[in-house]
Amino acid sequence: MRVWIVPAALFGVLVACFAAPAFAQDSTQKNPSPSSSSRSRKAPTAPPKTALEDGKVSAGSYRNASLGLTCKIPAGWVLRTAEMNARDTETEQNQNLSPQGSQGSTGKGDSGRVLLAAFSRPPEARGEDVNSSVVIAAEPVASYPGLKEAVQYVAPLGEVAKAQGFIAEEDPYEVAIGPKTLVQVDFHKDVGSRVMRQSTLIFLARGYAVSITVIGGTEDEVGDFVDGISFSGK
Repeated sequence: MRVWIVPAALFGVLVACFAAPAFAQDSTQKNPSPSSSSRSRKAPTAPPKTALEDGKVSAGSYRNASLGLTCKIPAGWVLRTAEMNARDTETEQNQNLSPQGSQGSTGKGDSGRVLLAAFSRPPEARGEDVNSSVVIAAEPVASYPGLKEAVQYVAPLGEVAKAQGFIAEEDPYEVAIGPKTLVQVDFHKDVGSRVMRQSTLIFLARGYAVSITVIGGTEDEVGDFVDGISFSGK
């Protein structure tokens, strides 16, 4: 069970394991719209005005001081953040060397990156149950002209979710976690006799669109992880 929905600029990171929404700028619209094309349709990216740190894992939690974000990681989960970002760098370089990629992102510092990737078992390991997991990703808002609100991320997520056989549970809704208000969208997918459940929480901060995508085999699994997310008053 290794199907995910994550921001489009991270498609190169997760292509072996996940599916990603193509979130490119259509030439006829001011707002972001779904697309299955490469990142060549994006406008050149300007670096965010405020630096976003990668954060770190210690004592069973991921902490990112620049976002005021903390999330608990269940005992025994494995981290794959560095490996996924390394894959993204390789994919980015290949795209920039191709004619299609010549108009795209100008480097890793301008593109999306994975802040945290953690799995209940290694993503390459096979298993009968759903591989409960979390990916926290960030992309510069400047990559997507017209992106003003977190809810604008929902449409491309929904398009790819539908293409992968996921069904939206309900309309996107706002959730408050401490001082932070996020947009949450929930999906499920029947896989044989099992159900894969996925929730993505989205917010804008420090010039980035940040998504926290959680996957599990039950609503309780997903809910328990979300309950372990907290924000400081920053």
